[in-house]
Amino acid sequence: MITFEQKKKLVSRFGKTEKDTGSPEVQIALLTERINTLAPHFASNPKDHNGNRGLMKMIGSRKNLLRYVQRQDPAKYTKLIADLGLRK
Repeated sequence: MITFEQKKKLVSRFGKTEKDTGSPEVQIALLTERINTLAPHFASNPKDHNGNRGLMKMIGSRKNLLRYVQRQDPAKYTKLIADLGLRK
């Protein structure tokens, strides 16, 4: 789980304002943080298929949001993936 302080820090870093939780950049950052915190769980629990399904849904949601940002503003997309460390 993401703590309140972590969420607040991500919103202030990627959002337009302090309370901007709806922009796609913030949503992508929050999903990335959740995915990164869940990864060790699935490394130690490979038979957790229901949880893995939820993880795959989060990854798909993040992928769709990234595609949207790429269509709207390619420069913002490249900056976002560089800040989050998603691509090599």
